[in-house]
Amino acid sequence: MTRKLRCNAIVVGVAVALTLAGCGGSDDPGTTSADSGGLEKTTIKVGALPVPDPVALYVANEKGYFKEEGLTVQPTVITGGAAALPQILSGALDISMTNYVSTFAAVSEGKKIKLVADMYQAGPNTFNLMVPKDSKIQTVADLKGKTILVNNLNNVATLTTLTQLKVAGLTADDVKFVEKPFPDMGNALLSGQADACWITEPFITANQSQHGFRKLADVMTGQTADLPIAGWMATEDWAQKYPKTLAAFQRAIGKAQQLVSSDRKEIEAMLPKYTKIDAKTASVITLGSFPSELNANRLQKVADLMLEYGYLKSPIDVKSVIAAPASK
Repeated sequence: MTRKLRCNAIVVGVAVALTLAGCGGSDDPGTTSADSGGLEKTTIKVGALPVPDPVALYVANEKGYFKEEGLTVQPTVITGGAAALPQILSGALDISMTNYVSTFAAVSEGKKIKLVADMYQAGPNTFNLMVPKDSKIQTVADLKGKTILVNNLNNVATLTTLTQLKVAGLTADDVKFVEKPFPDMGNALLSGQADACWITEPFITANQSQHGFRKLADVMTGQTADLPIAGWMATEDWAQKYPKTLAAFQRAIGKAQQLVSSDRKEIEAMLPKYTKIDAKTASVITLGSFPSELNANRLQKVADLMLEYGYLKSPIDVKSVIAAPASK
């Protein structure tokens, strides 16, 4: 797995921008075919955030792993797993990046969602609460009565923040969570729209470099140390309708995942191509790890934590949410 590296340099002038705008609808003519190894569907739209977590998607595309499987993948920018869920359910996206918290919450509400591949696991300082450099907030306890920006409500951002609030003697009622896309969080804090933000790379490094933001807390400590963060999801109906297409995606993404998990240079080379950060920044950002197989025991930790904090009303057996692995 990729080594967990701490950012140890200051980089000036980091420009982070959303890229890879969505292509045509997943049901456009020509996206289904009996060709290319018998795949039921040869072109699929896949949702992803412009962050390091889904780097294997872009590596698989560039290195031709999807093409080898007879599959054309069209990456489409999303703001988070919770926001992507309606697009998955409507068929606007075939497969999407998701955080496990949003997925298990949806499953608990009766949504027929399947996890089809693993993606990213947290490491130290990969997800932080941050404040402006001149903020009077010095500790998590100082967040009482304050507004915290998160990319989506009721997802991994809010859950992991709650674990830190609990240690500081606070609860969800003591703060206000507001949604804001990662690229917009820095300016939002500077303009006084909020007091703190829950943020990940490359935006941690970008805001440290550009604005001098301070880390208030690493949210992936204690209960959340090494927490599984993100994976790939599809609807149960989609997985059943397109089993060969799904298997092709799983094989290609798994191959790319193994590559990035063993070679950080592959990640550094790819990040500037879909996040628009420069190569120097890519070389110093803090990364978690990139598991190549879905492991029910690891993911169960997320579901159990959600139950403890009231995100679930009853336990979930994670094994029931994981789709069958690709055939060789």
